[in-house]
Amino acid sequence: MAQENTVDDVPLPEARPVSTSTPPVPPAATPAPTEPLDIALPRARPDPARPAAPDVKALPDDPEPDAAAPAKPLRLYQSACPALLAGTLQGEMLPPISDGQCGARSPLLITGVLVNGRMMPLSGGVTTSCGVASALPAWIGAIDGYVFAKDNTRVAEVLMGTSYMCRNVNNASSGNLSFHAFAEALDVSGFKLEDGRTVLVETGWGDALSPEGRLLRFAHDAACAQFSTMLGPEANAEHADHLHLDMGCHGKTCTARLCQ
Repeated sequence: MAQENTVDDVPLPEARPVSTSTPPVPPAATPAPTEPLDIALPRARPDPARPAAPDVKALPDDPEPDAAAPAKPLRLYQSACPALLAGTLQGEMLPPISDGQCGARSPLLITGVLVNGRMMPLSGGVTTSCGVASALPAWIGAIDGYVFAKDNTRVAEVLMGTSYMCRNVNNASSGNLSFHAFAEALDVSGFKLEDGRTVLVETGWGDALSPEGRLLRFAHDAACAQFSTMLGPEANAEHADHLHLDMGCHGKTCTARLCQ
């Protein structure tokens, strides 16, 4: 028969060791140094009997102005002329003209126009605007085609008169400024032809049936299609020796033309 276990036979757990060391004591907290609080005090009220001084704040590292440094010139804003860029006009851009009430923002000095494959000179060159100059090739080209068909010759040179000039209409002492005063008008006194002839408005206009008279009237009428103003010897006595061309505004919408 098997032997039965008794309570006395159950092993007991070992006793826990007794700790002889004492737990570490945490260091005492160091009190923070006491400092006076930085509290902004309210500003004193200004004395009403005494004006307040302006609140001026100095800028840090503000450099002193250099009196010796020259001032930069103002930039000139001008418009380029497409006809000059394309080569149908020969010339150059001029600085802006400012002469009292007269002037032009983007004037050109034009010395020649491209006509029927060749550059035709303008005597002395003209100071004018891009709009007026851009109408010259088609106008002079029509005249060149006319003399070639009629007399088997070509225009060799266009004889120019006044271009830019600060003056009143018809050189009057008072009144409105002329379109010449804004580089918007040109005067043409005649044409030199390749056959040696020189056709002048002053001497050739009178005989309407002569070759010179027919040429000048064709030039007059052709200009009415290219410019807003065309004034010739029949307009008034002031234009007895030249053809006046301009791009002035006529009518309420600036679309009317003046052809005299």
